Amino acid sequence: MHVLPDDDSWLIDERRAIGNRIRAERERRNLTQEALILAAGIDRVTLWRVETGEESKVSTLLRIARVLGVPLAELLGE
Repeated sequence: MHVLPDDDSWLIDERRAIGNRIRAERERRNLTQEALILAAGIDRVTLWRVETGEESKVSTLLRIARVLGVPLAELLGE
């Protein structure tokens, strides 16, 4: 069993890493933010939050993964 650190800074780092993987995959597929927004049925602020590492819903991440054609685990870094 893993013991959590005393603070939540690791969560911020993990969310940023997920956002970076999403942005990199979007760019690798030559998708603009607008194209991903429309295809995933999310709004601009939501995508900005995801790509910058803010809190995001699992359902949002699942939508993005589906549009990008990658397993969610890949975006999560699993």
